[in-house]
Amino acid sequence: MPKAVWLLVIGMAINVTGASFLWPLNTIYIHVELGMSLSVAGLVIMGNAIMGIMGNLIGGKLFDRIGGFKTIILGVVITMASAFTLAVFNDFYQYVVLMLGLGFGAGVIIPAMYAMAGAVWPEGGRRPFNAMYVAQNVGVSVGAASGGLLASYRFDLVFLGNGLMYLSFFILALLFFRHLQADSGAAAATNVFEQSREVENRKRFKALLILCGGFLICWIAYVQWQTTISAHTQSLGIPLTYYSILWTINGAMIVFCQPLIKILIGRWVHSLKAQIYVGLVIFMCAYVILSQAEVYTAFVVAMVVLTFGEMFVWPAVPTIAHQLAPEGKAGFYQGIVNSIGTGGRMLGPFFGGVMADLFGMQVLFYVLVVLFLVAFVTTSLYDRALSDQRVGSREAETAS
Repeated sequence: MPKAVWLLVIGMAINVTGASFLWPLNTIYIHVELGMSLSVAGLVIMGNAIMGIMGNLIGGKLFDRIGGFKTIILGVVITMASAFTLAVFNDFYQYVVLMLGLGFGAGVIIPAMYAMAGAVWPEGGRRPFNAMYVAQNVGVSVGAASGGLLASYRFDLVFLGNGLMYLSFFILALLFFRHLQADSGAAAATNVFEQSREVENRKRFKALLILCGGFLICWIAYVQWQTTISAHTQSLGIPLTYYSILWTINGAMIVFCQPLIKILIGRWVHSLKAQIYVGLVIFMCAYVILSQAEVYTAFVVAMVVLTFGEMFVWPAVPTIAHQLAPEGKAGFYQGIVNSIGTGGRMLGPFFGGVMADLFGMQVLFYVLVVLFLVAFVTTSLYDRALSDQRVGSREAETAS
């Protein structure tokens, strides 16, 4: 990879590590430390997610208007200020306001990082987006473990550590991201809105929304692992530590199985659309396994299968979004993709909880398998109306 992409990968890992100090502990802190109900904790987390969606959309637009460097600096200043303030002022109402700030600031950063990665290595195809995806997962693994360790001493150390990681990211961005500005953002948008291109641009945006319909379903299903499935494992008598190991397996596979995925894509799964199809089939297999799972080994097998699926799907969608984006719209398109993912993570727990309460876990898994068929349809149809064959014709040569 080019040096510019490595810098972005390191920055993404640091940024997500900081964010992951806190997110696994939010419910515990609000319920146990602040004495609020679980319902209130859920509302706070939902508010954080809503602000994240707003940040995704605004961050993407800002990337196109003022460039990646300024957008990232703005986002990290908001998150850094919120985190350091939390270390000092963390009563309930202060916590709520600052959590909203953290959600918004983090939302601003992510689409700008993805759009910048695509811009600095345009010939890389899915590779810059895959690298950012791996960096995010490394950050989640390291951050969640570190946050839990700090919380075992004092909870305010979590907020302080959160702030220090954002400070590290701020320094890295300030020193090294500025020279990426000319390549990534502030693209001239004068031609985008010319009458001759408006129809095609509308078709591209419609294609993105159709693609993201399937992406939303994938996230609604995926987030069940953090909500209904975690509760399901407890009801089966599986210890919480064993459940945590499932996510360790997930993170380790995402890092260490990349050479295998590269070989599979290079030899057999050449196009981005084919990668999504393969990922969806693997997702469906994982949830069929879950529908019959009653012992821990079955959950391990399902997680291994699921992880292979996500390694095909998650990097492919932002890559297609980058290829669909007209000139000067790369940030906005990445903002849409990230906001859809955040929306799936927000809607998924409610959907899964209602289905599990009314019909049971087995029915939930079967419904999710059927819903993946909708994602097959959206993947098949999203580019049908495009007159520019850039996505269809070039994706095979850039997918790997």
